[in-house]
Amino acid sequence: MTMDTRTRWLALIVLCLGDLMIVLDVTIVGVALPSIKEDLGFSEESLAWVVNAYLLTFGGFLLLGGRLGGLFGHRRLFLIGIALFTAASLACGLAGSQEVLIVSRAVQGVGGAVVSAVALSLMMMLFTEPTERAKAMGVFGFVASGGGSIGVLLGGVLTDVLSWQWIFLVNLPVGVAVVALSLRLLPAAPGMAAKGRLDIAGALTVTASLMLAVYAIVNGNETGWSSGRTIGLLAAAAVLMGLFIAIEARVRAPLMPLGLFRLRNVSTANVVGVLWAGAMFAWFFLSALYLQLVLGYSPLEVGLAFLPGNLVMGALSVGLSAKLVMRFGIRLPLGAGLVFAAIGLALLARAPVDGSFVVDVLPSMILLGIGAGIAFNPVLLAAMSDVEPSEAGLASGVVNTSFMMGGALGLAVLASLAASRTDSLLASGDTELVALAGGYHLAFLVGAIFAVAAAAIGVVLLRESGTAAVHAESGAEPHLETA
Repeated sequence: MTMDTRTRWLALIVLCLGDLMIVLDVTIVGVALPSIKEDLGFSEESLAWVVNAYLLTFGGFLLLGGRLGGLFGHRRLFLIGIALFTAASLACGLAGSQEVLIVSRAVQGVGGAVVSAVALSLMMMLFTEPTERAKAMGVFGFVASGGGSIGVLLGGVLTDVLSWQWIFLVNLPVGVAVVALSLRLLPAAPGMAAKGRLDIAGALTVTASLMLAVYAIVNGNETGWSSGRTIGLLAAAAVLMGLFIAIEARVRAPLMPLGLFRLRNVSTANVVGVLWAGAMFAWFFLSALYLQLVLGYSPLEVGLAFLPGNLVMGALSVGLSAKLVMRFGIRLPLGAGLVFAAIGLALLARAPVDGSFVVDVLPSMILLGIGAGIAFNPVLLAAMSDVEPSEAGLASGVVNTSFMMGGALGLAVLASLAASRTDSLLASGDTELVALAGGYHLAFLVGAIFAVAAAAIGVVLLRESGTAAVHAESGAEPHLETA
């Protein structure tokens, strides 16, 4: 199907709108978490599942979504993903219990994974000429980066003016519009279902393994870390992960080809991505709780508090990050970005109970925005620098999966640490606000350690490569779904 230039750019807008919904959903929820906690009676630990249910299914089905798109047609999968995400958003908005909300968030994650996996492939099909493709990637990357900024502010406005349910219900008209426009504008290229195989067993085992691990960590404080239940769940998670590795080693069309991890930059980028994601999701999740529960901010004020950091992050990831890679290579921008983020988290670890925004919050937000804006693209470029161009999409997909899984596991660990510290401070006689702040301080400090470790591993173990510079110069790097 031959498409004129105007139709291709209109189709790109539709793809960006669909991807924007997915990106928005990570940050828009963060601001509303305290309201959701109060309304549905979540505990401090169990509240992490509102975020983690989405992250786990998103990460678990991201690679499978891309494989399904190749087999059954990318437009068909894009439409299915948007429809599933929109229906799950309606269920989230109508949820009257913790269980319904968490299950609906998990379904949202599946829909979001499918949309994210095939949107980039559709864009590459629409724009085959190098100059046009570079411009299209710039637009797509800007939407992915800037979506976090919009989500934080929109989440605050909707939660403050209406209610937390509207952060999900707002997806309905957008989803319906995207489906209608996709049917009209996106190319309906056939898949190759007859020739392909699906690694459904791999997707299910890795997702189940990580869900069990997160469940064990989230509930460890309550049930006891040495209890049979906690140890049993962690052991089951380890067995499932071993089973996943065995499946990937033997299946003809693996979800995550293990051979990729023999490449030094790919394996290093994945470790960096896991640690970095743990620090990043701690920033969004725990900062929102600190601002609302300790400093007494309204949801709108929380949204505005995050806005400077998100704007800086979006601006740097679109423009400056690729230029820094071209000038200095991968390691220096990656290390510098992660160190900036670590300093931002360390500053939050000293934010007092009666802290002021300008002195105690804003510097951290700006530093974290600078760090994220500089470091995100080098992580992806590092992963792609050791592989053939035909495998660049697969390598970036593996890092995206590691990022989502690292975010879920890291958030579970840090939320549990914060809750445990808060409980011990309450038991020793501190006031509730002091105890809450103390719990968050510990989590921020550990998050800073994650970021420093990621920086050290990246700087020491990554190798510079000309391939990354080519990707950066062409603007053709896939973009991480940022928090």
